[in-house]
Amino acid sequence: MPKISYIKAVNRALGDEMARDPDVFLLGEDVNHALTNTTHGLLERFGPDRIVETPLSEQGFTNFATGAAMAGMRPVVEFQIPFLLLLVFEQITNQAAKFAQMSGGQVSVPVTYLLPSAGWRREWGGQHSDQPYGLFAHMGVKTVVPATPTDAYGLLLSAIRDDDPVVFFGPIAALGVREDVDYAADLRPVPLGEARIHREGTDVTVVAIGHLVHDALAVAEDLAGEVSVEVFDPRTVFPFDWAALAASVAKTGRLVVVDDANRTCGLAGEILATAAEEMALVAPPVRVTRPDGAVLGALPQLDLAMQPSREQLAVAVQKVLKSGG
Repeated sequence: MPKISYIKAVNRALGDEMARDPDVFLLGEDVNHALTNTTHGLLERFGPDRIVETPLSEQGFTNFATGAAMAGMRPVVEFQIPFLLLLVFEQITNQAAKFAQMSGGQVSVPVTYLLPSAGWRREWGGQHSDQPYGLFAHMGVKTVVPATPTDAYGLLLSAIRDDDPVVFFGPIAALGVREDVDYAADLRPVPLGEARIHREGTDVTVVAIGHLVHDALAVAEDLAGEVSVEVFDPRTVFPFDWAALAASVAKTGRLVVVDDANRTCGLAGEILATAAEEMALVAPPVRVTRPDGAVLGALPQLDLAMQPSREQLAVAVQKVLKSGG
């Protein structure tokens, strides 16, 4: 069975959707040169009218995409590094995401904001290493963080086809992940807002976001002789699949969340709070996150120490097992 990498799956999804729908086009900085490999081969295939090289003006071309979407197109905007989304946070959350409601449903804004390199990489730089998906979830913007190549493919298709703005975070730590794939059976749309259980378990539910799904699976395997871990991947962080999480927690009674974002006001805290309010837990839930504070870039060993680790996750799992009934 052939394998497909995460970045190749994103590239294939873009090409397949552009071939299917002539209203889909892609724009961004350096897309003609495919610096992230996301757009590799697409300029030659679709031409400069649909692979649009933009000036270094993120606010300008993000608002351009909003206008194009309101006029009936389905733009995909590529941002190479996370902080660029912070530059256009107002354009996405306060403009594009609100037009449908402000117009009483007369106008839709089907824009996909594609970030194929979210999170930390050694010496990547302090301004390049954030995971701001929680900010967009907080503002009610549809937000996806796929962990696997097939989910990346399927969620990107669904994002492009959705009539609302969708922000797609591809974790940089997952870009090299490869997956066996049956092209006919496995490469299909994945519904927004639908979680995935990667591993069944009975003792504790571990919610892992993005690339941390792979760490959670490794920890679950390491602990298999002493604890049965269920690995829960939300895939979409807004809207979150609360029903699926409730079903998992009803089975295990225990919850750990591992999230590569800052602790205060983070997605992990929201998941714990909702579980504590609405679900039947037999032990206090635990979260493993980045500590509050910025990644520095110039101090790679300190930066690495700030990332959630498998060791921290294993300790958290053991902690919830020792707590409660």
